[in-house]
Amino acid sequence: MTKPGRPGARKSGKKGAPKGTGGNNRKSLEGRGPTPKATDRAWHVAGKRKAAQERFAAAGGKGKPGGARQGGSSARSGKSRDDTETVTGRNSVLEALRARIPATAFYIAQRVEMDDRVKEILSLARNREIPVLEVTRPELDRMAGFDGVHQGVALKVPPYEYAHPQDLLEEIYDRDELPLLVALDGITDPRNLGAIIRSTAAFEGHGVIVPQRRAAGVTATAWKTSAGAAARLPVAVAPNLTTTLKEFKKQGVFVLGLDGDGDVSLPELDLADRPLVIVVGSEGKGLSRLVAETCDQIVSIPISSATESLNAGIAASVALYQINVFRASAD
Repeated sequence: MTKPGRPGARKSGKKGAPKGTGGNNRKSLEGRGPTPKATDRAWHVAGKRKAAQERFAAAGGKGKPGGARQGGSSARSGKSRDDTETVTGRNSVLEALRARIPATAFYIAQRVEMDDRVKEILSLARNREIPVLEVTRPELDRMAGFDGVHQGVALKVPPYEYAHPQDLLEEIYDRDELPLLVALDGITDPRNLGAIIRSTAAFEGHGVIVPQRRAAGVTATAWKTSAGAAARLPVAVAPNLTTTLKEFKKQGVFVLGLDGDGDVSLPELDLADRPLVIVVGSEGKGLSRLVAETCDQIVSIPISSATESLNAGIAASVALYQINVFRASAD
């Protein structure tokens, strides 16, 4: 008695290899030509990057959010370019509208307290024909997120568009200004990023540079923490931070790393007359080995022995203030 076959199994035929086609399908493989280069395929990552670079060049290469720039946010964050961010808080929303960020909708809470900022926000939104939608406070709470503080207003904006580090540096030189940039090494908290953006703008810095991987991006949380400074100060994405710093050094930029075990104390170093990029490491791990080896000088900020370390955002603020004092005294 033979055993029944397994359901769905193919019946075994004659043993041996199956017969070939005899070349009958050879013509179907001809005439296609060589495979196009990756940059010529619109659906390929390289093709999309090439198209973005062309749009960036056509737009003049400006390093402000909302324009066509190289190193876009969708590539680094994994989001599609159709995604939007929600900017909350009166200062952040007002600064975004003043900077003419291409917002898609403005939300205002029912029976919100009308102060001068809210009045200006409404005026700017209406003048630019941005849809104004009145919603309940619970709905705004949901839009702002678990720890968001919206103050009764929210703005929908496109994903942040990043500048390119080299373009950012060249623009500063073209304006005949002394570059002051901040590069972040391993900063993953968007609130730290937002605070550093705000401090950089406050102390006359020209921009912030973040790595493409394992780093915080300009999300709604960073927008909020920056108190609107993200609308005025460009943020650039470095595909490789170490490589970018080395290229900066070739162009005369002094690379200054902040670390608790620095060789010298920051106030002892005269930095008034040179292009400068301050590199800030994460609060836990500090500067990575390769980045630290690339720095021209590692400095520390003198603090009380009772305090183990400073938050990355605070350390950047102290360093920016000190350098601003150096430069002001040299003028």
